[in-house]
Amino acid sequence: MRRTEADRCPGVLAVHEAADGGLARVRIPGGVLTVEQLDVLRLAASDLGDGRLELTSRGNVQVRGLTADGPRELSQRLYETGLLPSITHERVRNILASPLSGLDNQSAYDVMPLVSAVDRALCSRPGLAELPGRFLFALDDGRGDLSGVQADVLVRAVDEREALLSLGALGVRVSWAEVPEVMVAAAEAFLAERDGQEWRIAELDDGEHRILHRLGLRTTDELPTATSTITAGQHGAAMVVTVPLGSLGPEQAAVVADVAEEIRITPWRSLVLVNGADQRARLDEVGLVTKPDSPWNGVTACAGQPGCAKALADVRAEAWRVTPRLPRHGRPMHWSGCERRCGKPAGEFVDVLALGNGYSIDGERM
Repeated sequence: MRRTEADRCPGVLAVHEAADGGLARVRIPGGVLTVEQLDVLRLAASDLGDGRLELTSRGNVQVRGLTADGPRELSQRLYETGLLPSITHERVRNILASPLSGLDNQSAYDVMPLVSAVDRALCSRPGLAELPGRFLFALDDGRGDLSGVQADVLVRAVDEREALLSLGALGVRVSWAEVPEVMVAAAEAFLAERDGQEWRIAELDDGEHRILHRLGLRTTDELPTATSTITAGQHGAAMVVTVPLGSLGPEQAAVVADVAEEIRITPWRSLVLVNGADQRARLDEVGLVTKPDSPWNGVTACAGQPGCAKALADVRAEAWRVTPRLPRHGRPMHWSGCERRCGKPAGEFVDVLALGNGYSIDGERM
């Protein structure tokens, strides 16, 4: 696939000008935040933006409604708290990790310590600053929760010694000691093989085999088909809470920072609260979801009106109105204000699309 438009994926320094003001996307490798970092984000959103923190499908955070002077102050605050360690690479630090890794008995290998190693290796290569902002790395601890996120470079644990490196459907066995270097080497090979404006390995003709050939590797295994999902509720040493529509308000963020020792953002607009297990009543009271059977689990939406000039409806308001009365679906549900379907989940989902004079659901006008 050849693209003619520029890569406009937002960051902290490359702010997107939306209808409701500046939009900054803060990369959070592994989705891991300290309590102090969450407080910095919460206060920055209240002081400089619309007060809310948006969780993204890559485990990152967005601040909306920034004023003209907001980005400069935001970047300074993030730099001081360690959330902006690289000016040149800030948009390419897209690293997912299994959010419950090391916290329950499902991890074949705890991948969380590798997140920092991959991040350092990525930022140490000047050329990798040229990666598209959509390029994605993922570290799956063996449970299969990241198999469906459509990462460009995926590592999935086999056991405590080995992992499968995958750029598509097949895998190459590598030792854990090799993982950080081989992941960034695959990204460098993508840039070397890239022709035109491809943003993802899947867009590169025969990209998986071309990159592996450049690395001197040959596929040896098929990726396991077993997958898992993370639901709201107690999981080992952690509590998972769903954030309705991925929009974390200031009061909610303050409670989260008060009850947890560490926060992990998931790709499913939920939060893992490490050692936040005994605070369900407080979390429920501020509108966070702690129950696995809640209709809010798996429901997402784009910005919609008035935040996006392209949106045909205020899809968030409609989702707030309708969701509590909907039956549970076996698939995630995503509300889109236009056919771009920004923020849609990977894999199959219930597709609710604004038409300007109503909605369609999975292509059927309602």
